Amino acid sequence: MVSTPAASSALPRLVHALFVIQLISMGAMEMSGPFWPVHLQSLGASPGVLAFAGIAVYVGPMLGVALTSTFWGKVGDRFGHKPMMVRALLGLAITQLALAFTLDVWTILALRFLQGACAGYLAPAQAYGVSAVVPAVRGRLFAYLQVSTNVGSLAGALAGGLILDHATFFWINLTAALLCALCAAAVAVLLPRRPAAGRAQGVTAIPSPAPSSSAAGDATPVKPSPWFASPVAGLLAVLGILLVARMLTQTPFAMYVRSVFAVDNWVVGLCYGLLSMGFIVSATLWARYFERLQGPDALIRMAWVAAACALLMVLAGATHSVAFFIALHFAWGVLLGATTPVLMAQISHATSGQHQGRILGVAQSTAQFSSMAGIALGGGLTQLLGLHTTYFLVAGAYACALAVIVAVLRMRRTRPGAASLAGP
Repeated sequence: MVSTPAASSALPRLVHALFVIQLISMGAMEMSGPFWPVHLQSLGASPGVLAFAGIAVYVGPMLGVALTSTFWGKVGDRFGHKPMMVRALLGLAITQLALAFTLDVWTILALRFLQGACAGYLAPAQAYGVSAVVPAVRGRLFAYLQVSTNVGSLAGALAGGLILDHATFFWINLTAALLCALCAAAVAVLLPRRPAAGRAQGVTAIPSPAPSSSAAGDATPVKPSPWFASPVAGLLAVLGILLVARMLTQTPFAMYVRSVFAVDNWVVGLCYGLLSMGFIVSATLWARYFERLQGPDALIRMAWVAAACALLMVLAGATHSVAFFIALHFAWGVLLGATTPVLMAQISHATSGQHQGRILGVAQSTAQFSSMAGIALGGGLTQLLGLHTTYFLVAGAYACALAVIVAVLRMRRTRPGAASLAGP
């Protein structure tokens, strides 16, 4: 059905409610994020256990999400994405409450993995949001929700630090549990089971049972191809490599900045925060820009973004001016606003409305596995090759992403039937 101009020009109020809920819930989880190594060290474990736990406490939730996102996405496609959001938020609340009372390192690691496996909030929230907007503004939706996550992360880390300055780690986890429970209640009470906008657009969160092929009138019924045989496979590959490139600096970042520029910790924090700030200020603008582009045109622009990121990383690795390095990090954040949200929107466009939960779950799993790979490669390669190679490695990863984008574009030219990114 044809959407109204008003519907296509702005995000509905329901999406703004999603923004607030996601900001609060993600902020709640990030309150403990920077301080897990400090808490683990206070539990008196051996140095070897602490070295392992310091990595596993972050990788565990990511692994849990990566292994279960596709499954929860399928469940959401069948039973609705609102129940999946409530389930995920309750999972976060319960595991965070358990973590507040846990003082054993191995139990903490098990709970963190369970937290990721039971939660997985982002994929159902995105699928629910897709059903609430017209396809033309999906890029804006993904950017908006990604901005919510970044703002929540920044605010949550600050709030967690303030709590830890005046209380114990117990109160960080307890506060996070209460906030996630409140967010679950807000989703259950405030959001409709199926957004009205989704029904108006013919894009529903829950597929109709046993649709008849004759209901399409004189249109020729199209059997949906599996995701790995569609443009989605190439888009997922691009998404994965770009995230690997982004996460390569995660482990060595603080050591690199302190050793190369000999600056205080607050400068390290400022530089790290400006990367997120660049993303926040640019993501929605990039989404509006890419809304006008279709399929190959969008990927060609993405190739230019990858090339620009590679150039910035070469400059970052070569400079010895901390001011220039900080400016480059902000510019990198601005370019990152044109990557993950835009690619998620393209993946959504390439998938039918009945399978949004599944494919966004696959994308979420891809993102988590890629992030873990980037963290592991960044830590391992910089130890092997030296800290001074950090940003040149990132530049090389962006060059690989550029090569993959070119390969995907060539495959589409040779397979014109798979070139369209417009969803059925």
